[in-house]
Amino acid sequence: MSDAALAIARTEWALGAAQITLVAARENRVYRVDRPGGPSLALRLHRPGYRSEAELRSEMQWIEWLGRHGAVDLSGERTPDGRYTVAVDGFQMTLVPWLTGRPLNEAIGSQTTEERVATFRHVGRRMALLHDISDRWTPPKGFTRPRWDVSGLVGDTPLWGRFWENPGLDAAARGLILTARDAARSELAGVAGELDHGLVHADLVRENILLTDHGPSFIDFDDGGWGFRIFDLATALTPVRREADFTALLAALLSGYREVRPIDSTHLPLFLMLRSFTYLGWIIERMGEAGAGARNDRFVANATTLARAWLGNRTPVPD
Repeated sequence: MSDAALAIARTEWALGAAQITLVAARENRVYRVDRPGGPSLALRLHRPGYRSEAELRSEMQWIEWLGRHGAVDLSGERTPDGRYTVAVDGFQMTLVPWLTGRPLNEAIGSQTTEERVATFRHVGRRMALLHDISDRWTPPKGFTRPRWDVSGLVGDTPLWGRFWENPGLDAAARGLILTARDAARSELAGVAGELDHGLVHADLVRENILLTDHGPSFIDFDDGGWGFRIFDLATALTPVRREADFTALLAALLSGYREVRPIDSTHLPLFLMLRSFTYLGWIIERMGEAGAGARNDRFVANATTLARAWLGNRTPVPD
């Protein structure tokens, strides 16, 4: 972001003499805003074309409701004249509180099995609270967010890309993925009405779960929208699927979730597979980035393993 754009953000949100420091430049550019005598904030510069102004405004309205009712530690910070977003140089900017915590991917590496199990139970409880509080909300007119429904997951143009066109798939693997996609589309069409559906985070990877002094906290609702609740659980479980204590972590996540609200886990193997398919699509346009080849190899191996398991015995058994 140029100095001129930072100056616009500083003016629009009345940030005064705050220090603004770039801390992340991945999907979105994120700046830490440190204000003299006030809490720190996170200024986000959203990549062009991914989310409309209406979608970003909707995200801010949603997390403001969640924050007000204790489901998250975030809120949408408005400009003095009441706007959630500011446009600059073709980009949209939003402002949220800066949260201090340790990302889950860093924290659990040094935890004992008992501590990891306890952590996943807390994550499950917090996830259920997020879903529960979301269900109590009536979105305002004009609210719009992506839909992680049958079409968004296995339609002709999935939200994260046509995963069956991933360049790392050979003919056999592509055939397997297409077979699984067709079977999943048929099964989802049949059971969609029975599954818990509503607003979901949709990207609860370990980097988006912070462990704070008062428990897990979720950040980055960029992909949040309408979807199946079991999809959030599948997302949280995917990074630990191959780890030795996966079964214990799975049980802990479900146990914590069910302390707050019920969830039918019958179709979890299906959603673990569907989550793996999204990563095959996501990386296609990023294949030119450093390390993308090795990363994609892992995505392909994971997706094909889960596809075979689901088409076969359909149990979430780790490799």
